[in-house]
Amino acid sequence: MIRVLQILLYVAVVGFGIVFFKDQISAKKNGRLEKEKAWKPALIGFSTNFFDTLGIGAFAPTVFLFKAFKSNITDKQIPATLNVACTLPVLCEAIIFIQATKVEPITLVSLIAAAVVGSYLGAGVIARTDEKKIQIIMGVALFISAVMLLLSTLKVLPIGGTALGLHGAKLIVAIVIFFILGALMTAGIGLYAPAMVVVYSMGMDPSAAFPIMMGSCALLMPVASAKFIKEDAYAKKNSLLISIFGIIGVVIAAFFVKGLSIDKLKILVTIVVALTSFMMLKSAFKNKGNASVN
Repeated sequence: MIRVLQILLYVAVVGFGIVFFKDQISAKKNGRLEKEKAWKPALIGFSTNFFDTLGIGAFAPTVFLFKAFKSNITDKQIPATLNVACTLPVLCEAIIFIQATKVEPITLVSLIAAAVVGSYLGAGVIARTDEKKIQIIMGVALFISAVMLLLSTLKVLPIGGTALGLHGAKLIVAIVIFFILGALMTAGIGLYAPAMVVVYSMGMDPSAAFPIMMGSCALLMPVASAKFIKEDAYAKKNSLLISIFGIIGVVIAAFFVKGLSIDKLKILVTIVVALTSFMMLKSAFKNKGNASVN
């Protein structure tokens, strides 16, 4: 079953790559690429996906950097841009790490499938949601992410057990939760922290969280992102450069980085995520039109 999952990941890379680059070529021909200094999305893509590979998560830091760099992206475009831009880097992460998984196949596949279905249904809703609602949703979500990052850093979250799979009622509950997390991820709400809480609280080995998180994101994101592309809901040039340099960041983090103090980094990320949450909510209650990130 793990072999089937690996094949699906490669199929997702090819399938999404065709859809993504076809849309990029069309956008360039028709002059639909937003004006943006290339160094901004390049730096954002490399740094956030580098740390995503180490388990920090990419969505919240990316939103912060969009704000800090005054990127040419409207707040309404942020959820779609996060998903589209990070799809190929996350697929690379999953391909690298999924082969080392120790999770029971039934648990792994069930949770991933639930997240994928949730993302498909969620993407259509988010693409049609007005900007103010998205700002509020993301502001609240970022605040929750900051709290969960802080609890994780302080070792307050459940520490897990030794199980490598879920059965019976626990598996059913986890499937329902991952369906919801898949839908929420299309709104720009990162899956990593809540997925860790679910896995740990159900008594699973902490090492089981990583392949479940990676696999869920890797297979739900192409589904949601393809829908966002169809809806023309994302920032195209930013997504392209974040994706390309994000892949480079993933490879370097996966194969060449050892011994980083992740807990200290989490404290910094927690602070910037909390600030971004405040900025997003402030925009929601001040702006009535299509506000940009700056």
